[in-house]
Amino acid sequence: MRVSGETVAQSSSTLLLLEGSLPPRHYFPREDVNMDLLTPSQSVSHCPYKGDANYWSFKAADHYSEDVVWCYETPIEEMSSIAGMLCFYDERVDLKTTG
Repeated sequence: MRVSGETVAQSSSTLLLLEGSLPPRHYFPREDVNMDLLTPSQSVSHCPYKGDANYWSFKAADHYSEDVVWCYETPIEEMSSIAGMLCFYDERVDLKTTG
């Protein structure tokens, strides 16, 4: 997964989440994400099906993308499989999948 030409995440262990009419989302294990390229944001959102999400922005030499990734640190119990995993807005990044 790349943002502005920088590899931000690479994983063979993503979790694909399908949510009704929303686009499919790939959740990455945190250890497969280069957190040095992400800056914590003040943004927080609430999903009644997953819980509260915190956001990060991408920041590199000459590029900044606000709130490009989110994470449910402590999702509701039924969604515990995504706890601590990071999800990128596919429409804001270059996501390549194999399989």
